Order: sequence, then structure tokens, then C-alpha cells
Amino acid sequence: MVHGDNALRFALNALRYAKNMNLQGIVSVSGKPGLWKALAQNKTGFILESLDAQKTKLVVNLSTAKLAALDEITIFGWDEDLRLTDVFAKMKAAASVPDAKADGNTLRRFFREVAPEHDEEKVYASDMKKIINWFNILKTLPLFNEEQVPTEAPMAEVPVIATPVVDEVAEMPTKPAAKKAKAKAADTSAEAEKPAKAAPKKKKAE
Repeated sequence: MVHGDNALRFALNALRYAKNMNLQGIVSVSGKPGLWKALAQNKTGFILESLDAQKTKLVVNLSTAKLAALDEITIFGWDEDLRLTDVFAKMKAAASVPDAKADGNTLRRFFREVAPEHDEEKVYASDMKKIINWFNILKTLPLFNEEQVPTEAPMAEVPVIATPVVDEVAEMPTKPAAKKAKAKAADTSAEAEKPAKAAPKKKKAE
């Protein structure tokens, strides 16, 4: 365990290292050893490249393969889960990192230092070995020591359909209304021109 001033220095170094770590596009593939970098995306999945010296290319189908982005992985914690990137930052600040093949007690002591709030009942020795193996792959890469630049997700292109602007005023039936009014006026004048009916004649008195 780290105590006193050493603990404060350790925490400050971890914060500094966390800012200088770019794990965007780095993934773990279920059933495949090591780590991979996403190069491109196709209709069904991703084209990956291994981070080892062989630079092996791999095409994965998302319907059959399980991918986990390292910058989104978390570790079981007592109160809340711990971000893997935060654990990596503390591992960078640590004086030494044990070998992944070390015994379980050694690994546990180390994780109590770099992830003191991890749930020891749920984080197994195999998990700690995997994390240390990942750290050993990443620690010599430039991306592990460069600042992550936030990028905005590209907006999906939505086709724009041109629609005519409708002028409601222009479509109002003004002319027919005028004709109707004219016809009505004509009817009124015609009624005015009709001769008045003669008043009924009075019967002569007998």
C-alpha cells in the first residue's frame, strides 16, 4: 500500500498519466489473444490489426465476434465499477509492475495498490493477468503516451427531399367567388327589372 506523501504523489502522477493516454480504437476480441486496433469498418464488422510486431490483419463480423473497446471497459468495484483507463494510469505511476505469470497473492497485492476499491470476490487472478498483459502491450506504444483528442461522432447523412412552397393565399378561390358575387348581383338586378304584379281588382258591389 502507498501511504502519506507518497500516496499523494502517486495520485497526482496517475491523474497526469490518465490525461496522456489515447486508447481510442483499441479493442479486445473474445477468443483472440492480445489487443487490436480498428482500421476500418465495413457493412458487417471491422477490419482490425494486431498491436504486436506481426501486424496481423483480421476481419471480424459483429454478429459472431465479441469486441470490447478498452476505453469503455470497467472493473468490478465495491461501490462503483472502476474504469480500466484509470487503473492503467495508476499502473504507469507505479514503481514497478509484476509479471503477469506471478502468483495470485502477488497480483492481488499489486491491484490493492493500483485499484484499491476493486471487488476482490469478482476480480479473479485471470482478470488481473489479462490486464497486466494488456498493459505490457500498450506501455511501449506512442498512443499510450499521447493525449486523447475528443472527437465528435459524425452525423448520419439524411437525404433532403425538396418540397414546393405552397402559397395558401394564391390558392384561395378569389375569382370564382367574384363570379358568384357577380351572378348574384345579376340575379338581384333581374329581380328588380321584373314588372310588379298587378294588384288584385276589387269586386264590384252588387
